[in-house]
Amino acid sequence: MAGTALFAVFGMLLLGGVPIGVALGLAGALAIWLADQSLFAMPTNVYAGIAKYPLIAIPMFVLVGSVFDRTGVALRLVRFATALVGAGRGALASVAVLVAMVIGGISGSGPATSAAVGHVVTRGMVADGYPRPFIASTVAAAAATDILIPPSIAFIVYAVLVPGVSVPAIFMAGMFPGILAGLAIIATVVTISLVRDFGGRAARAQERLRVWQTFREAFWGLLAPVIILGGMRIGAFTPTEAAVMAVFYGLLIGFVVYRTLTLRDVYEMLVEAGELSAVILIVVALASVFAWSTSTLGIVQPVAAWVVGLGFGEYGTLVLLTLLLVVVGMFLDGISIYLILLPVLVPIANAFGWDLVWFGVILTMKIAIGQFTPPMAVNLMVSCRIAGVSMESTIPWVTWLVGAMLVALALVIAFPAIALWLPRVMGM
Repeated sequence: MAGTALFAVFGMLLLGGVPIGVALGLAGALAIWLADQSLFAMPTNVYAGIAKYPLIAIPMFVLVGSVFDRTGVALRLVRFATALVGAGRGALASVAVLVAMVIGGISGSGPATSAAVGHVVTRGMVADGYPRPFIASTVAAAAATDILIPPSIAFIVYAVLVPGVSVPAIFMAGMFPGILAGLAIIATVVTISLVRDFGGRAARAQERLRVWQTFREAFWGLLAPVIILGGMRIGAFTPTEAAVMAVFYGLLIGFVVYRTLTLRDVYEMLVEAGELSAVILIVVALASVFAWSTSTLGIVQPVAAWVVGLGFGEYGTLVLLTLLLVVVGMFLDGISIYLILLPVLVPIANAFGWDLVWFGVILTMKIAIGQFTPPMAVNLMVSCRIAGVSMESTIPWVTWLVGAMLVALALVIAFPAIALWLPRVMGM
């Protein structure tokens, strides 16, 4: 009874518009009370949920996104990529995807990247002949790669929640799948642009003559992912320390190199990052009550055993989980999905003997697809607001981009080495 009440109450609270963190905490508390367990364990679980060293990286990476957005890095990256790619149909759409992938190597947040890239490229893409729904779809899909390309806030949470998975290992494992997903999106947007004659209308010949100049302007932004990932690789700092170094580096180029930041900007960035980080960490803390209640009430193992016992086999179960996570990803962000479903999903992975690092990557790819799949896709909400279009108008274009991401996902499932080769070579 308590198990049924747990999920039923949680679903009703979500439908009633209650914030997800509050819904998780209230549903968990009710289930514990119905099962005659002590509610005094809740404060301990709330504290234990966030008293984990790797989670310190989350506020820092959130702040990194704000710093690099305000320093003008995204704009300089767009200028360099435009000069490099040139004019023509599909060129600027490819630039949007490439820039989102680089920004993903700095901030690790899909909605933040969707906002940063959308603000920079939308006006230029409209002038270049792209329809606004297509622009919103492209930006949202490109931003979805950011929870795959390290650093990734979702990967940090996954590594914290799953024993035996280190943050550096899953960061490296997400690199090639993230690039593969980005290339699949680029191939799709270029094909659509060629078929539908999108782009190539604005005069950009002068940009092709200024590749070196725009590269020098964008150099400091391009160097950021190298510093973050390279520093972790050589052991100069941990992922948490890398986040702090990234903030320091962003402030350095903002004040000294580009000179686009002011002390007022720093105050506003700190407030913005503090508010967003608080939301994330409150959800993590209250979700620990939900997770503890599912474990205490013995809900996890029967559900996992039921899924394994369906007889679908490894690949059939992966297809089932793909459908589940893509649908859930339409309504919830990746961190919330991990907090709610990982207690059930990890035993399923263990039952089939799947590598938990690889499993984390494919789970994240599935969630990434949901982030730009209507009706409640978080990335698409942001890009549609910036482009000034309704989410319904993006469906013809989003459908093709979802298909592209599914192809990339299928390749990573069929060939686990795409994810596991890099961490193995690096000894992680």
